[in-house]
Amino acid sequence: MYAAVRRYEGVTDPAAAGRLVNEGFVPLMRQVSGFVAYYWVDAGEGVMISTSVFQDLAGAEESVSKAADFVRDHLASLLPNPPQVTAGQVVASA
Repeated sequence: MYAAVRRYEGVTDPAAAGRLVNEGFVPLMRQVSGFVAYYWVDAGEGVMISTSVFQDLAGAEESVSKAADFVRDHLASLLPNPPQVTAGQVVASA
């Protein structure tokens, strides 16, 4: 399995961002080949973190690309700063 984690800082309206992600982005993630799970976390103080989990590297990479497109097209005013993106193979899980 592979995971991609994106950390967004300076989020202007976490509630609105969460609603838009849930309504628009989550359905896109479910369509990516090898989808396992997706989480959108409000870490407080204008920080939100997303975690995408896929069966293979191709799915994780596609999720990063789709996230960039979705933020640009739908969330730019709510997520004004580029995310810190970390991706890699899952080596332990529960």
